[in-house]
Amino acid sequence: MAEPRMEKVKQSLKRVFINNIDSYASKYIAKFLSECVVGGPVDPDGEMESKEEERIITNHSGAAAFQVVGSVSDKSNEDRPDVLEAYLEGDRDELFPKLMKCDVVIYNISQCTDQVKEALWAVSALHNEMGHFSGPKVFILISTVMTWACSKPVDPDDLELPFTDEIFWRRKAHPSFKQHIDLEKRVVKMGKTNRTLFSTYVVASGLQYGMGEQVFHFFFKTSWLGQEHEIPVFGDGNNIVPTIHINDLASVIQNVIEHQPKPYYLLAVDSSNNTMEDIVKTVASVLGPGKIRKKPFEDAFLTQDLSIMEIDSMLVNLRMKGVYLKELFSINWLCETGLVDNIELVVEQYRQTRGLLPIRLCVLGPPAVGKSTVSKLICEHYKLHHITLKETISETITQLEDALKKADPDAENEDSAAEAQELLSRLKDSMEQIGGNLDDQLLVKVVKDKLKSNSCRNQGFVLDGLPKTCEQAKELFSAEEHESEDGTYQISSYSKKIMPEFVLCLDASDAFLKDRVMNLSERLVQEHNYEQEHFLRCLVRYRENNREDETVVNYFDELDITPLYLEITSSDEPDCLLLMQKICDTVGKPRNYSPSSQEVEEEEKRKADEKMRRETQERAQEEERETEEATHRAAHWEEWTKGLEEVRQQDEKLMENKSVPMRNYLVEHVMPTLTQGLIECCIAQPQDPVEFLAEYLFKNNPYGY
Repeated sequence: MAEPRMEKVKQSLKRVFINNIDSYASKYIAKFLSECVVGGPVDPDGEMESKEEERIITNHSGAAAFQVVGSVSDKSNEDRPDVLEAYLEGDRDELFPKLMKCDVVIYNISQCTDQVKEALWAVSALHNEMGHFSGPKVFILISTVMTWACSKPVDPDDLELPFTDEIFWRRKAHPSFKQHIDLEKRVVKMGKTNRTLFSTYVVASGLQYGMGEQVFHFFFKTSWLGQEHEIPVFGDGNNIVPTIHINDLASVIQNVIEHQPKPYYLLAVDSSNNTMEDIVKTVASVLGPGKIRKKPFEDAFLTQDLSIMEIDSMLVNLRMKGVYLKELFSINWLCETGLVDNIELVVEQYRQTRGLLPIRLCVLGPPAVGKSTVSKLICEHYKLHHITLKETISETITQLEDALKKADPDAENEDSAAEAQELLSRLKDSMEQIGGNLDDQLLVKVVKDKLKSNSCRNQGFVLDGLPKTCEQAKELFSAEEHESEDGTYQISSYSKKIMPEFVLCLDASDAFLKDRVMNLSERLVQEHNYEQEHFLRCLVRYRENNREDETVVNYFDELDITPLYLEITSSDEPDCLLLMQKICDTVGKPRNYSPSSQEVEEEEKRKADEKMRRETQERAQEEERETEEATHRAAHWEEWTKGLEEVRQQDEKLMENKSVPMRNYLVEHVMPTLTQGLIECCIAQPQDPVEFLAEYLFKNNPYGY
């Protein structure tokens, strides 16, 4: 009897091709289909235990319903556990035989415009080879509602009347999505040739969310990081954005494959009709500061984290309803009412998918052991929030003062304002008592509110030196009252959302602590309230509290949170590094945003540009120095030449002055006789003029010798 059943399973098994399975939507559609099994148990009451179980295709075998294959854009993504085979994008001649082996071919163009041409090639090539099919094939094009973006209202007098897939022929595409609507029409036309052999479907998907986000990721990331006090909303925010959870879209695809309905154009949208402002405000309130700020839509184009396609999608304004989904399919929705109503589920998926899980630590130890120093190092390494009692009280006081300034004195919440004013007064009075005895009830309230804040819930925290007693620990980490199944209210032993995962117990000898305090500067002594008497009193109190049976460490031990004991023996840097290494080995890797490949490339490019700019600047400075030196040398040369000329002129003047007596003597006593001798020589023209002139001068010497 087993053989016919197995033969039935083999016949029901379908080979499904999905393009670009390393992209957001295709990846989760592939994962969804690969996890669909034939044969999950059916609930006799008609209700499943969870929404995950509801998506199982059931008969009685437990085998996989689909063999998923697909193309990838990156070779590193070829090995995927949820995909039977992965093919590197490129050669169409190699890809086409693999498409021919598939019962279902899915092309997703909802995210990437560059996939439009390949989808057109694939459907055209399959349509041309219908005569060689070994069996019926289905082609599903996952498009986008942006092909409806410029459609005219169904009824100009009733703008709230939604667009439906029954009137898909009236759709008009956004200018940037002309190729998409042209492809939709081609796909529909090719499916009309022979629907029994080759049927085609177009599924127009709303903006997809869930499982880490894609279109809305900018708002999730901005809220989670908390770097902006107000999350931006581009435009007026009143535009209605059609959406669908990525798993619900996958469920629609699964139903199209299984039922192959008569309508060939389907709208895949949930029933939410949320505005963009509603979505951003909800995300900001759960993940971030809860405040939004409207910006001109042009500012969206200045945001590096948003592509042009994503910006166009978020600015769409469409009220839509998928009629065929409700009429033809029995879809087990995960988020039928949309993102806003299911924000807790979506945020949890976002955290789990991206690994953005908070790290919560508690650092305990005696005074002056170095709790704050270690806490700051941990916060810097893991990007956590440093929680100290003094700063928490100061922050709470500021918040209360701001709230009371903005409060309306004529409003009905006078009691709340009075309570806030009373709390503010108590906190201000307690600021001077932080080093001493502080009301436990007040301490627990302030610190607990801080631990419940979105920032601490998102990234995590390091609780510095708190709690000090077991009673404080029980009150601080106790869970809120919740209603049980029998209608009574119960209090859980502790709250998992704020309970530390790791507890670090620093310790040192009393002699070491006293010596450290004595060597502190006066400023640090005043800042930490380490005056001798007060420090010794706190140290004695800490030792007494940790000798009792009920200690803070015992409290954590009972909850299976094993503390990490660290002995402090030195304040030297190597010892601090060794201490941090032990902590990192215990806590593990950071659970924060790691730089993406694009961000790494941008950082490398920035460093290269900075290096080039620095080298250019250095070259310019070198050239400037050389120019200055050349100018300096030229100035020195000119000055030296000028000085040399002056010396030469002075020497010439001196020589001239010295030669005056000799010239006078020659003019007066020599030149007349010499001149006459030359004249006589010219007249006589002797054979030897020199001898003649010498004889003449000798005879006519005026002095007679």
